[in-house]
Amino acid sequence: MFPKYDVIVVGAGHAGCEAAVAAANMGSKVMLATMNMQTIAQMSCNPAMGGVAKGQIVREVDALGGYSGIITDKTMMQFRMLNLSKGPAMWSPRAQSDRAKFARLWRNMLEAHANIDFWQEMVTGIIVKDGRACGIRTSMGIEIEGSSVVLTNGTFLNGLIHIGEKQFGGGRAGERAAKGITEQLVELGFESGRMKTGTPPRVDGRSLDWSAMETQPGDENPSKFSFTDTPKLEKQHPCHITYTSKEVHEVLKTGFDRSPMFNGRIQGLGPRYCPSIEDKIERFADRDRHQLFIEPEGWDTCEIYVNGFSSSLPEDVQYKAMRKIRGFENAKMFRPGYAIEYDYFPPTQLKISLETRLVKNLFFAGQINGTTGYEEAACQGLMAGINAHQAVKEEDAFILRRSDAYIGVLIDDLVNKGTDEPYRMFTSRAEYRVLLRQDNADVRLTPLAEKLGMQNMEERADRVRKKVEDEKLVQKHFKKVGVTPDEINPFLESIDSAPLNQQKKLYSVLMRPNIMIDDLRKTLPSLDTHLNQFDKEFVDLAGINMKYEGYIKKEQEMVDKMNRLEDVKIKETMDYSELVSLSGEAREKLAKLQPHTIGQASRISGVSPSDISVLLVHLGR
Repeated sequence: MFPKYDVIVVGAGHAGCEAAVAAANMGSKVMLATMNMQTIAQMSCNPAMGGVAKGQIVREVDALGGYSGIITDKTMMQFRMLNLSKGPAMWSPRAQSDRAKFARLWRNMLEAHANIDFWQEMVTGIIVKDGRACGIRTSMGIEIEGSSVVLTNGTFLNGLIHIGEKQFGGGRAGERAAKGITEQLVELGFESGRMKTGTPPRVDGRSLDWSAMETQPGDENPSKFSFTDTPKLEKQHPCHITYTSKEVHEVLKTGFDRSPMFNGRIQGLGPRYCPSIEDKIERFADRDRHQLFIEPEGWDTCEIYVNGFSSSLPEDVQYKAMRKIRGFENAKMFRPGYAIEYDYFPPTQLKISLETRLVKNLFFAGQINGTTGYEEAACQGLMAGINAHQAVKEEDAFILRRSDAYIGVLIDDLVNKGTDEPYRMFTSRAEYRVLLRQDNADVRLTPLAEKLGMQNMEERADRVRKKVEDEKLVQKHFKKVGVTPDEINPFLESIDSAPLNQQKKLYSVLMRPNIMIDDLRKTLPSLDTHLNQFDKEFVDLAGINMKYEGYIKKEQEMVDKMNRLEDVKIKETMDYSELVSLSGEAREKLAKLQPHTIGQASRISGVSPSDISVLLVHLGR
């Protein structure tokens, strides 16, 4: 009935979609198995992509040939670059998407790929022979052969939905939970745990008083995510901001005795940085109000997402409290918020390639690894899809270092440190964030994707080469051409910067605080005319690289120093029990996690610098 596939992907959320596309674009024949073809790439929670650090991840996925950035650009209703008041390392793109259009376009792009087939049914188990994954088994008893399997089950593994004192099985509102896979993996020796996440109520936008809320428009000149030629956003939909109040909090507290979070019915740990409204009230008792972002779900629907009001309280309490919010006095609810508990597998059971240690050619990606967020899931799916293909072809795994990408930081954190609460990416997690900016993701990663053999990367790689060449020409111009006091002093005096008393190079002026390249373009017509021959994106990159040259050089020196450890490989057959000079904890952790390099070993909790010295001596370094 079925041919044998190179890669079988289980689950068609953000991780599964990117995994399927990545493997297919590497040349693998892919089967994407999902319980419901109508919910492919569903935005289960908020209808948005990107945000602080998450926006960098989406741009990295795009630079490596993934589809999330392209689809976001084609379906977004609003774009904002966050943190512009801070340095460029903190700038993070975020887009509000049309939820239905986003999912529809993802499905269309998947169906257009000749290397991807589909099967709609619950997968209840993996076929494992001689310690290797070689297919899947469905609820109807159908077996589909595959040389590798990628599990991207999201919140569906034994999913349990909580609303007040009610609880029922489900992987998402209106969809059943997945059974069988957890039980089989535990039998195979995997350790599992429980996590929880939540979602807010959805309301009828026609019933809201928009005039009572603050309007939050998009950027005046919106950018985009993809480095390809996606359309520019011409029309934007506003979001709105309102607040809870003491009165809202008092109403919510009346349901605390029926809250599954407070009475112990929920066992899993929830996301620290995206807590429910009842959790916020409990943890921040001194706060009189909490900010709510009122976000549209699409151009053609009145459904509204109440960002910041996630809750698992009884639906009647949610409804009463919501109507006390300014602008929500006559609100009509489409459905209440809920919490969902699900199984995950601590990611320390994975190799850095996202392949499991216990079963060869079996890969995990997304919430099954304890992460939260579409973006974190998408990048894991991309990497798992690539490495599933590489495993089938018996090629080396594709590994991104912490200095290469936020994706490398995320996977390194998961595999070496693990997580006992839903992991979310932040810029603070990346020690090399001046290098890992959203504006240079293509320069960092597209050449790697081209070298790897990812399909359709030639045009992208040519663009990167031109970007690098033009950026150097812009820098050369700034270091060569001078500016006179008469030309620049009026501008310098307007920003309280010391005037020039003689001609200076443009580069020297740009190095002053509070001066960016766009300021000089507006002030110096001749400079603007010269720079117009270059793509603005390339000019902006040159400006940032010049402005932060000292920081960039310092971080690169740190990277070079660390990479000397990353280049020292450790064989998988290493017997740590023989290295008696190692501490007992180091022997135990190293044997369990089997680090790929000395650099990876150095980031394992419990492995000290002296333990690293012992390893280096043992390896002849």
